[in-house]
Amino acid sequence: MQRLAEDQERADRLPDLLRSVSRAQSALETAREQGAPAEEVRRHGVELDTALTEAMRAAYAKERTLVGPKGYTDRIHRRKRLATPAVRRATEDAEELLTAREDHRLHGVQRIPRRTF
Repeated sequence: MQRLAEDQERADRLPDLLRSVSRAQSALETAREQGAPAEEVRRHGVELDTALTEAMRAAYAKERTLVGPKGYTDRIHRRKRLATPAVRRATEDAEELLTAREDHRLHGVQRIPRRTF
């Protein structure tokens, strides 16, 4: 029951976390368009990565809350609940966030050359 309560709390924060992802993405795009220094673009990229990670975790928590408390211990119950339309939509949302995060990690975070002394 404690895990379910933690997941419910995290899932309730999902709309706010999605807004923070949008804000971080806008800030990154603005920095790139304005030709900001590489360090600033990297900072915005890392902020977007953090926001995407938190939103993804909240989306998976929402999926677990929709499955219900029995899903934490009963594998068959979990599999049956994962097939319902509401849980399937939650899973798709979580997987979209996961894919966006991985894509951003591969292509969106500005690399900064190492300093040589």
